[in-house]
Amino acid sequence: MVTIKDVARQSGFSATTVSIVLNDAPLARYIPARTKHRIRRVAERLAYRPNPFARSLRSSRSHTVGVIISDSVDPYIAQILKGVENSLYQSSYLSILADIQNHRARFERYVEMLLERRVEGLITIANSLLLDTDLLEVLGEKKIPMVVIGRETRSNSMSAVVIDNEPGTRAGMEHLYALGNRQIAFIKGPKQVVDSNQRWQGICGFAQEVGLKLDPRLIVELEQTASSYQGGYEAMRRLLSRRRPFTALMAFDDMTAFGAIRALHKAGRKVPEDCAVIGFDDIAAAAFYNPPLTTIRQPMERLGTLAVEILTEAVEAALNNRTFTAVNRRITPELVVRESTPPLRVARPRRPPAALPAAEGQ
Repeated sequence: MVTIKDVARQSGFSATTVSIVLNDAPLARYIPARTKHRIRRVAERLAYRPNPFARSLRSSRSHTVGVIISDSVDPYIAQILKGVENSLYQSSYLSILADIQNHRARFERYVEMLLERRVEGLITIANSLLLDTDLLEVLGEKKIPMVVIGRETRSNSMSAVVIDNEPGTRAGMEHLYALGNRQIAFIKGPKQVVDSNQRWQGICGFAQEVGLKLDPRLIVELEQTASSYQGGYEAMRRLLSRRRPFTALMAFDDMTAFGAIRALHKAGRKVPEDCAVIGFDDIAAAAFYNPPLTTIRQPMERLGTLAVEILTEAVEAALNNRTFTAVNRRITPELVVRESTPPLRVARPRRPPAALPAAEGQ
């Protein structure tokens, strides 16, 4: 690696002079233009590149941001992460990505490691059941600016960017109801996930308003340990086993909807002819699924972009000893109508299949 001393030796000037020129320090204005030109030409010929780590030690800045995620293969997280990375790049910050893979011990260890690497801020995507907000509070005490994506906080030290879930599921219910569906099945999210309760409140609020009775036998809940796709598949098998007629399904998210559609197909029920299906998130695959999935779109890249905007503002405030008040941004999702939710046809079968599908993979 070429160093300032190498440039100094080749140019014939002292390392101090070379450092002042290459770092464009305030004293550079006193150095003759001819000297600066020679130093820069030598540096270019030697392919000199500044050492960011050494520079951070001198300036007490690392220009890095820690980004903690729960599972790198989750398409929901991947789209948010795209917004985070694009915005950090434009802001000249480098991210240090930590994938905890839904393990609490990893979460705690990664937080320690990020602090050791002197990150200037922290972004967490709260899709994990194991996100430890108490531990994040400790970070707040250390004056590390933080933004949580996907979960509101009551902390004065943590900002948050969240989706307003209730209007989202309400819009989905309005859509299914307007198409003529009255016997609607539901796959709820796990109780431990904050979004589950909020989305269910939107469903219940609309049902109460229009006098729609929700059949408890058409409601199942995802297991905490199940993956979204497999969880949706198993949840639909449980629904079918109850032999209650339904013309539409509202799933907790898109991956759950995909699994449920697979179970319906294996049971001999066509989507959307026999059952309309609606998801939540609008992950990239939703538009290309068979059939293309009607869903509630979260502007996921925008969530990541907003988080970075808030974080960089908080970092700048800390550097300039300015007070920064934690920010909570709430974004309303939108209904995206595709081919999985056609108008209800009178001839649509309402009887459940005679036989249940075997477990996936059999």
